[in-house]
Amino acid sequence: MHPVSERWVAVGFAIGSLCFLVGPFPGFLQLVGARADAWVFFVGSLFFTVAAGLELLLASTAGTRRDATWWSAAIQFAGTLLFNLSTGDVLRSDLTTHQEDRLVWAPDVFGSACFLVSGVLAYHVSGRPRTQAAINLAGCVFFGIAAVASYIVPDTGSITDLAAANWNTALGAACFLAGAVMLSRHQRGATP
Repeated sequence: MHPVSERWVAVGFAIGSLCFLVGPFPGFLQLVGARADAWVFFVGSLFFTVAAGLELLLASTAGTRRDATWWSAAIQFAGTLLFNLSTGDVLRSDLTTHQEDRLVWAPDVFGSACFLVSGVLAYHVSGRPRTQAAINLAGCVFFGIAAVASYIVPDTGSITDLAAANWNTALGAACFLAGAVMLSRHQRGATP
C-alpha cells in the first residue's frame, strides 16, 4: 500500500473546500473582516494544493505511463498553484485595479480553466457510476463562472458581478466538499 492514501487527498480537498465555502458569504466577511477573509481563501488554496499534489503523486506511482488520470492530476495541480498566486496576491492591500486584474483575476481564470480541463479528463476516465466525477466537474464549472464574474472593470474599479462570483464560488466549493466526502467514504469502504 502506498504511504499516501486517497484519505489524505480527501481530507485536504475537504478542508480547502470548507474555506472556499464560507469565505464568500457576506456575513462571514463582516464577522472576520476583509483581511482575515482573504487569509481563509489563501489557506484553502494551500490545502487544495497539498491535496492535488498528493493526488498527482498517487497518479504518478499508479503506473509508469502518463495516461489521462495522470494528466488530470497534473493539470489540476497546476490550477491549484495558480489559485495560490491569486489568493496570495489578494493579501496585498496596495494593488491598483490593473494589478488586481493581472495578479488576482488572471491566475484565478487560468486556474479555473485548469480545473475545468482536469475535471473533464477525470470525468471521462472515471468508472461507472460517475457521480463523484460529475459532482467535481460541476464544481469546476461553478469555479469558472465565479472567476469570470469576478473581473474588475478598470473604469469603475468594481467587480463585474460580485453576487455571481460569491455564489458560484460557494457552489463550486460545496461540490468539491461533496466529492471529498465521497472519496473518503470510498476509501473507508476499500480499507480491510
